[in-house]
Amino acid sequence: MRRLEAAVFFVLAVVGGSVGSAWYFRQAPVQTDRPAVAAIVAEELAKLPKPAPGVDTTQVKSIVTDMLAAEDARNKQNSVMTVASLDPKLLDPMIDSYLANNPKILQRMNDALDKQNQADADVKNKRLIAANADAIFNDPDKIVIGNPKGDVTLVEMFDYNCSFCRGALPDLATLISEDKNLRVVLKEFPILSAGSVDAARVAVQVAKTNADYWTFHQALFTSRGEVTGDTALDEAKTLGLNPDTLKAGMQAQSVSADLQKSFDLANALSVSGTPTYIIGDKIIPGAVPIDDLRTAIANMRACGSAISCPAKAG
Repeated sequence: MRRLEAAVFFVLAVVGGSVGSAWYFRQAPVQTDRPAVAAIVAEELAKLPKPAPGVDTTQVKSIVTDMLAAEDARNKQNSVMTVASLDPKLLDPMIDSYLANNPKILQRMNDALDKQNQADADVKNKRLIAANADAIFNDPDKIVIGNPKGDVTLVEMFDYNCSFCRGALPDLATLISEDKNLRVVLKEFPILSAGSVDAARVAVQVAKTNADYWTFHQALFTSRGEVTGDTALDEAKTLGLNPDTLKAGMQAQSVSADLQKSFDLANALSVSGTPTYIIGDKIIPGAVPIDDLRTAIANMRACGSAISCPAKAG
């Protein structure tokens, strides 16, 4: 029983006897705030016959007043102790000591934070991909390799001077070779140098011809040194294209517009590096192990989502 309830019970026992107090508690729950206690005491004392044999009402009021004052003092002390316990000067050393003696907590916190951040990023990326789906997967000027009618589409945004893109090229070739139902969309995203931009301007034009773009693409990534516009023109020439015509068209408005679409898309998706892969509802930044891409492709086939559907075992 709380202290204020005890005070009420005491008063009722004094003025009405133990039977009367028990009856009161059964009939009406006691309101245990300070004004309610004082009101109950006043009400019960007012009911006493005058004079009340054996009952000193002044003494009863004094006892209850003392009990309420003591309760106020305890509440005030508890409040002060609570504030003191939150004082950074007291708390900070305690926290530091606890974490120093339990360092694995920091790792668990970091892991939990990473997990939450990834979950938040997945939700955000899913929304951004849905809002830009046509630009990502169905751009009429897209470059498609693999199976144009494949049931799963993997998009790669790349730069010809990106060393990570160069390193990831064999994995992309392997995926295309082993998965005859994979559609790959390549998006020029030249962000590393002026040479990258010039090479992309040539590549956009090559993609609009009947030349083998995949062969051209692989040749640029396996060339030595920086990839420039001249590198791209030389490779285009080996495919039977006229380098002078391509060079003259490098600054064409249509070429600039194609590249601008990639930059606009990257801005919409908050993509800032290469390679960046997009598949289903997932954005995969950086060169990742080929098995990660296989898993995303398997998830897409299993349930149409690269994030929420686990790949089938085996």
